[in-house]
Amino acid sequence: MKLLDILNGPFPVPPLTRPRIVLAVVVAVVVDALQIPLFPLTWTFFDEVLDLITMGVMVWALGFNLLLLPTFILELLPGVEVLPTWTGCVITVIMLRRRGQSVPPPAGPAKTPPEPPDDQPVIDV
Repeated sequence: MKLLDILNGPFPVPPLTRPRIVLAVVVAVVVDALQIPLFPLTWTFFDEVLDLITMGVMVWALGFNLLLLPTFILELLPGVEVLPTWTGCVITVIMLRRRGQSVPPPAGPAKTPPEPPDDQPVIDV
């Protein structure tokens, strides 16, 4: 079982397309930027509602990934929400998904060493 399969869990993973990537990165950057001025209002639960909406958008755009859960939990801690955790998590998930979707190069015929010319002596070591 691959690490990517473990991180994705049993949920289906949507194809990683450019619009989904752009949406996820833009939402993550905007939410991380919004949480800095909202920091004094942490007691009103604006940050928690924003994080819950962000988690839903990320699961819709990128599919479920276990890396999203610690990020969501970290965002609930006071003072940590001003760190760019959503942006870091989204970039990491995108990199893992791209690595998982990359197609290995086709295997060609095995390369054999070139044959020495017939007119030169062969030195075997």
